[in-house]
Amino acid sequence: MKRDTRINALLLLVVAALAVLPLALGLGEGREEPFAGADAQAETAITEIAPDYEPWFTPLYEPPSGEVESALFALQAALGAGVLAYYFGLRRGRRQAARQAAAGAAEARTGTAEAEARPVTDAGHAAGAVPAAGAEAADGDAPGAGGTGGRGERSAAGE
Repeated sequence: MKRDTRINALLLLVVAALAVLPLALGLGEGREEPFAGADAQAETAITEIAPDYEPWFTPLYEPPSGEVESALFALQAALGAGVLAYYFGLRRGRRQAARQAAAGAAEARTGTAEAEARPVTDAGHAAGAVPAAGAEAADGDAPGAGGTGGRGERSAAGE
């Protein structure tokens, strides 16, 4: 098993434990609403501490029922999860593309190094590294002409 797979499996186990342990240990027992949200718990605490407290603003939109409020909360969570998944997927795709580009560049360098190490002889023509007609005279890359390289180098570089 790869290291990343083990880490992912461990993280999934931790998430599952965080979801199941409060239920299994009965942490919400004895309360009116055992797993109420933080907003509801804060409202309860405020009304206990300061019964005359008046909120200094009201929400712009008040959902008509608790079900609609829960549905909007779930929609918000789903949108957030989608944005995060898109971001991490994009990062992974870019990383993979960069890795492939680096591998391609290394492969091209290796091919160029092999071409530089190979002596330029007439045997190169026989191996299929023949330049286009007139290219030899036009760029001065004839063997022994003092050009930038031999035919083998040009064919390995993809020219």
